[in-house]
Amino acid sequence: MDLNVWLWIVAGFLATILLISTSKIFVPREKIAAAGGHAAQWVLDFSPGALRAIGTLEILAAAGLILPAVLDIAPVLVPVTAVCVALLFACAAAMRLRRGERATIALDLVYLTLAVFVAWGRFGPESFTGLAS
Repeated sequence: MDLNVWLWIVAGFLATILLISTSKIFVPREKIAAAGGHAAQWVLDFSPGALRAIGTLEILAAAGLILPAVLDIAPVLVPVTAVCVALLFACAAAMRLRRGERATIALDLVYLTLAVFVAWGRFGPESFTGLAS
């Protein structure tokens, strides 16, 4: 498979992860914390309003990874969104370190790496603008 296909697969995977993560908008944080075990206790550190804001940003990020390219409307937003997603997961990893949850940081670091891959690929060799060499 060529790089463009891999970038689409990874962007779709990240968008799916972000959409699944938006459950914090609809499910009470106490229920998430109880159902998710130790790895989900972080939600108790945030107010319901903050969790809704994070969830809203995740919805926007999921859309921003896919829709601009599919609709061919400002496709440069795809790598910009990927950078923002990388920052989101960097913050998630930092929060887990602060909470002493080193065992649960691995997925955040994987998602961070995948977001950096999409940003690199869409700013560089597989840019939608055709300006990359």
